[in-house]
Amino acid sequence: MAKSLKKATALKKNPADKGELEKAVSHIILEIIEYVPNSVVIKTIIKKSTGNISVMSFDSGEGLTEKISPFDSYAQIIEGEAEVIIDKVSHKLKSGDGIIIPALLPNHIKPNGRFKMIQTIIKSATD
Repeated sequence: MAKSLKKATALKKNPADKGELEKAVSHIILEIIEYVPNSVVIKTIIKKSTGNISVMSFDSGEGLTEKISPFDSYAQIIEGEAEVIIDKVSHKLKSGDGIIIPALLPNHIKPNGRFKMIQTIIKSATD
């Protein structure tokens, strides 16, 4: 019983955290976000002026359109499979795989069925 209480506590929002997960409480990353039909769902884990970490779920057929970010980011697939295309080069990732997406390069993410990923963005000048 105590185990399920701890999981429920991890899902509560602290109003001071602006939608972030509650601090100093463990959680199961795959359980903090669900799939929604025909949608991409984004949940902020932590957001700071220097960067943020988000977990995302993508229903089948949903992805992210091409963009160019001024910052490096790290994408890690935590469930399912996806294709990350960076500067027209395809990278097929499966659960457990991650990739650094360099700043200033065009990139987009294509699904291979439903998938979930963590995205970490570091806001700093390019090196």
